[in-house]
Amino acid sequence: MNSGEPAYGLWSLVVINSAVFIFFAASFFKPRSPRDWRTLGMFSAFLVALFAEMYGFPLTIYLLSGWLGQHFPGVDFLSHDAGHLLETMFGWRTNPHFGPFHVLSTLFIGGGFWLLASAWRVLYAAQIAGRLATSGPYARLRHPQYAAFVLIMFGFLLQWPTLVTLAMFPVLVVAYVRLARREEREAAAAFGEDWSNYARNTPAFFPRWRGLREPVSFSGDKS
Repeated sequence: MNSGEPAYGLWSLVVINSAVFIFFAASFFKPRSPRDWRTLGMFSAFLVALFAEMYGFPLTIYLLSGWLGQHFPGVDFLSHDAGHLLETMFGWRTNPHFGPFHVLSTLFIGGGFWLLASAWRVLYAAQIAGRLATSGPYARLRHPQYAAFVLIMFGFLLQWPTLVTLAMFPVLVVAYVRLARREEREAAAAFGEDWSNYARNTPAFFPRWRGLREPVSFSGDKS
């Protein structure tokens, strides 16, 4: 990893990568309400902070340069490959893009975008019909879209951890949980017993592994 060329100051890549992933998220999430835009905005801030360090200015590496140099002598931390800190710190000596943390990161990011897109289709159909979304991902989770954003951000943390994004991650998770609770209060007011039955049987953010393959139906699901 110490043979890579310096790969920072590439602000065009910061803009391009941020725009591409924000566009993907927006196209899958399709924000319409002020709350939707707030959700996407927080996610976008995380991505910009991430890519600013990945291609622009490696703030984390500079701040930790003393500790990194002491514990990992001979590594050129201004090369792009060494910026994959988890691969470097755990001793992955070949291309970090094929390392275990990068592979795991790809699975989390891809799975998150898949969940985001799948949930939107169900939610959109339910909103048009004026009923609760309780099928598809909503049969397993009450808030699959927020879970998707958290999965994507966690994936990026595995791939390229920075001090800024590590600090942002728990703040954003708490913000998404608070938004989800607010949505639940509104759903309870709008759908009454249907919502109570659905919420009583469906976890908010973590699916139950038991019976994962079994179909789930609720009284509010008329599809």
